Amino acid sequence: MNKFLIVGLGNPGSEYADTRHNIGFKIAEQLAFDLDTSFQPSRLAEVAHCKYKGKIIIIIKPNTFMNLSGKAVNYWLQTEKIEVNNCMVILDELALPFGKIRIGPKGSDGGHNGLKDIQAQIGTTEYPRLRFGINNAFNKGHQSNYVLGQWNDEELKTLNERIKIAADAIKSFSFIGLQRCMNEYNNK
Repeated sequence: MNKFLIVGLGNPGSEYADTRHNIGFKIAEQLAFDLDTSFQPSRLAEVAHCKYKGKIIIIIKPNTFMNLSGKAVNYWLQTEKIEVNNCMVILDELALPFGKIRIGPKGSDGGHNGLKDIQAQIGTTEYPRLRFGINNAFNKGHQSNYVLGQWNDEELKTLNERIKIAADAIKSFSFIGLQRCMNEYNNK
């Protein structure tokens, strides 16, 4: 039976809950809801276990803060004996328009501190990721305020719909594989 680790990136704490930077947590929560499971506190993360179409899926929301996410990812990969190509990381992406989903098999950290730490901890850049576009509508020098800011009214109109599509893409990844998932969801 194949095992998958799905990692939603974000920051723990209510003050971060509805920020752009926490879209990874929101998508992970939608996935857990869709798969009729819930998160429980565990080592380095909140964790949800479930099965989907014969696959074991472990969803984590690291509680180490975004910039130290690698420790939780590495721990859960090792503990659950999951191959890195069965680990999908969900994150916010400034370089994509709002709500656009980009799935890929590998890549650079693109300046994302969560990815930097994951890559440092697991020793590779070759793991699947789902990037969720948050746009780059901020003035120079205000990136941190933007990513830690709340969604605007226009974004909120379609945010839940886009989150559901991202969760569907992750289910697809676990069932039909990365390449077919990319073909199906990268233009939605």
